[in-house]
Amino acid sequence: SNAVPNFNKPKSKNASATLAIMATILACFFGGITFLSYYMGIVPNSHETVLSQIGVNVFGHGIVYYILQLSTAMILAVAANTGFSAFPILAYNLAKDKFLPHAYLDKGDRLGYSNGIISLAIGAMVLIGIFGGRTNSLIPLYAVGVFIPFTLSQSGMIIHWYRNRGKNWQIKSVINFIGAFISLALVTCLFLLRFPNVWPYLIVMPILLQIFYKIHHHYVRVAEQLRVVEDETEITATHHFDGATVIVLVSGVTRVTANAISYAQSIGDYVIAMHVSFDSNPEKEHKTSEQFKKEFPDVRFVDIH
Repeated sequence: SNAVPNFNKPKSKNASATLAIMATILACFFGGITFLSYYMGIVPNSHETVLSQIGVNVFGHGIVYYILQLSTAMILAVAANTGFSAFPILAYNLAKDKFLPHAYLDKGDRLGYSNGIISLAIGAMVLIGIFGGRTNSLIPLYAVGVFIPFTLSQSGMIIHWYRNRGKNWQIKSVINFIGAFISLALVTCLFLLRFPNVWPYLIVMPILLQIFYKIHHHYVRVAEQLRVVEDETEITATHHFDGATVIVLVSGVTRVTANAISYAQSIGDYVIAMHVSFDSNPEKEHKTSEQFKKEFPDVRFVDIH
């Protein structure tokens, strides 16, 4: 759902079709694995996965079995990367709605939302450190984080169908109600049965929501300060500036530098040339300073080390 903005128009229709195809594939895989496990009498154990046991019973230890194992590993690798592809888009949408800093709107050198990826990586490292990398402790917390949004999204769709009341809205509402009820039941079971593993959710989420609303409030206040006054009766204070200081960054004395200084003098009353020096070649930096002062004796030269 976070990747809906990436679809071609009509976005919602294409996203729905893609989701339906994915759900069908998942249902076929799940149904097939469940049937084969029951038919062959396979039970989970700590030494071998269910898929591996099915593969041995169906294909033996031949090449097809290893292809199955390799395919499973590749699917798991893609699944592990899902968060790093979906969360940056989610962070982008939140930032666009002013619930996260606008830095999450920026793309990095690889045209990905780097700030979202970095934030997710840091959060993942923190969780691994807190729980010691124990998947038995992390999975219940992950499940709560999955099914609570499911419950909220399904409930939101019920409200959506009720407000629009389009074709067959009652049937669609019932379907979403069933989904919301199942998700809520799973969340309730997780809190009742695995509370020692999921209690951090009750602390972290309110804190995050408070941060989101604080950020949103900040952007709303900034927007109010920057908004052009529409009420003609309101008097807007004006400021008068006497003189203007123009700072020109200089890397060397060239024709470009001369043109930049000339333009700065045409728009400002006071021009400062600023040069950033590095200790790698002090003789060159000193030469640049002397050459600039010789060519532009009336311009102040500031050398920053």
